Amino acid sequence: MSGTKVSGDQGEALAARYLEKLGYTILNRQWRCRFGELDLVARSPGGELCFVEVKRRGPGAIGLPREFVDGRKRQRLRRTANLYMGFHNLDCPARFDIAEIYEEKDGGLRVVYLEDAFA
Repeated sequence: MSGTKVSGDQGEALAARYLEKLGYTILNRQWRCRFGELDLVARSPGGELCFVEVKRRGPGAIGLPREFVDGRKRQRLRRTANLYMGFHNLDCPARFDIAEIYEEKDGGLRVVYLEDAFA
């Protein structure tokens, strides 16, 4: 496995633990279809379906992780989320969130969670 894949998987696992501590239920991890992948699918404590894009950046990275979820990526996530909802026969409120994972200089990881990051 590549270092990027391992790093991404670590970030997704940390984001999932963070959400579970806040009362979210993780429904799926790395759900894949022909349009792409959903990093995490969770149900919020309020019952909303959350499609969570996890972005991890190292200590010397330029730009905020959320800046890497550009228009093309958002469109792909929307299509993938629509297919997910159809596949699971879901008709409920949903939103797109971003979990930013920051790698600190001491090697620790920190989560910044953005609810309803884009429509």
